Amino acid sequence: MGIKFNTQQGSTISKKEKKTSFWEKDIAFLGSSFSDKKKEEFYAELAILLRSGFNLKKALELLSETQKKESHRILLEDMTSKIVAGDSFFEVLQHNKNFSTYECQAIRIGETTGKLYEVTNDLHLFYKERNEQKRQVYSALSYPLIILITAVIVVAFMLVFVVPMFEQIFKQNNVELPFITRLVMDSSSFIARQGWIFLVFFIALPFLISYLKKQAWYKRPLDTIKLKIPLLGPYIKKVHITQFVQAMALLTNAKVPIVTGLSMVKDMVPFYPLKDSLEIIEKDIIKGEKMSDSFAQFSLYEKKITALLKVAEETNQTEFIFQKLFEQYSSELKYRSQIFTSLLNPIFIFVIAVLVTFILVAMYLPMFKLGSVIG
Repeated sequence: MGIKFNTQQGSTISKKEKKTSFWEKDIAFLGSSFSDKKKEEFYAELAILLRSGFNLKKALELLSETQKKESHRILLEDMTSKIVAGDSFFEVLQHNKNFSTYECQAIRIGETTGKLYEVTNDLHLFYKERNEQKRQVYSALSYPLIILITAVIVVAFMLVFVVPMFEQIFKQNNVELPFITRLVMDSSSFIARQGWIFLVFFIALPFLISYLKKQAWYKRPLDTIKLKIPLLGPYIKKVHITQFVQAMALLTNAKVPIVTGLSMVKDMVPFYPLKDSLEIIEKDIIKGEKMSDSFAQFSLYEKKITALLKVAEETNQTEFIFQKLFEQYSSELKYRSQIFTSLLNPIFIFVIAVLVTFILVAMYLPMFKLGSVIG
């Protein structure tokens, strides 16, 4: 990045809370806050305008005029008005929950060093890489998810519409039913009676997940369980470790002290096993322990990470090592995404085939007895 972060504590961050305007609250409520994709676009355009010679106020004004969403335009106009009122860009971002600690600190250094263009360009690159990682994950999960939803619809259709037709025939002819047939019919009757509960549940599920993923008491144990799931666990681990080394590569490249960088990344990471480990590692380094030894106590980090960090400590090449780790993990993540997709697809297809076959066999077994009754 080439931007040197001030390691001294002379510039103290103001903790004075500012009132949130109605529009800012409205923006958050409507879910139209800046996504990572929007931030990539925002920082890219802001960097271009700053590089072209526009001051920050004029650049934000121009960006607000080009916004397609009214909520985004209002947010940028509010930023501009606060800057005109005397606030720094760092202070404006600091009191807006859409922006992370890393962004705020980077902008603060950019303003104090007069290198705001370089910082905004680096933030653009950061979110560009982050969005690319997300696309890899979504690409790996989207098709298996479609298959899973299709399976649920197919099975539900058979239980609600097909099974009752067979049930009527069996009742009319007093056919003795095998256990698996009774099981399928009982399931069909339950769904017919209580189907609305499942419908309400699936409609409310996205909102419930959105709420729960913000609760530490729920997210911490769930994240731990995720790591233990076969096939899925190693993939999730790879995704978050890649995000971690990417953030550290950018911060060390910016000459941010390791302890400060770990603290900033810890606040950015949404994955609790990683977040909790970084908190312990940060304390260990402050006590004087070696960074490689502190990382080595957690199985979350592969041996190659601790080995390369040991090399970084001995050669004072932390910036270079984290950059190489990011390149390596980014490449591995792309490969893992392809493997993950190729493995999940046949698994889900097999599950669908088993469910449909089970229902069909359950319905056709009594048909043999029915034939002897009619005969």
